[in-house]
Amino acid sequence: MIEARGIHKYFGGSHVLRGIDATIARGEVAALMGSSGSGKSTFLRCLNRIEEPSQGDVLIEGTVITDLRTDVNRVRADIGMVFQEYNLFPHMTVLENVALGLIYVRRRPRSEAQETAADALKRVGLADHVTKHPQQLSGGQQQRVAIARSLAMRPKAILFDEPTSALDPEMVNEVLEVMRTLAEEGMTMVVVSHEIGFLRKAADQLIMLDAGQVVERGPTARVLDEPEHERTREFLRAIR
Repeated sequence: MIEARGIHKYFGGSHVLRGIDATIARGEVAALMGSSGSGKSTFLRCLNRIEEPSQGDVLIEGTVITDLRTDVNRVRADIGMVFQEYNLFPHMTVLENVALGLIYVRRRPRSEAQETAADALKRVGLADHVTKHPQQLSGGQQQRVAIARSLAMRPKAILFDEPTSALDPEMVNEVLEVMRTLAEEGMTMVVVSHEIGFLRKAADQLIMLDAGQVVERGPTARVLDEPEHERTREFLRAIR
């Protein structure tokens, strides 16, 4: 489904990504882990060209999306993105926020878009909140709206950039539960997260980054329980 080949990224004189390779199969959940500044979020954003790689290629279902001739807007419509912040429009209702991309990107009639949006909100447990505005919801509920917004577009995959890091601890589980359900349903996902319990249950492979390089990768249980690289062992000791 998703393949990264030799991804490098420079910001001025800073070499942030140093030749990252990754392969994520259809229906697989891949987790990116590493300390702040290791390149996790930058790599994730390169997968749908929110960040342009300085070197290397990203392929989605065999299509080289880093080819400048590729329609990047079409690519982004097919690869959902959920950020740390919810990025909801405060003047719109929850339903309007979720329907927006369907109307203006997918070109769906408003009535059809709202019906699809309502179904997506039901999937994340927010069917009773469609007429509310974002400021009337908790942080966890707002993040679930953001997930519903991605789901409504019927994406091929969803990228999650530390989706629970801005939440109060008691709100984390409600978002992780939605993500676990998506994993069980076969959604292809790439997740930046340090929620070990979630990763153990939902992630098929774990990729450990350090200083812009992959230092370890493998089945999640193996990396968590029997890490081979000292940097991985140090990091896991620090977050447990």
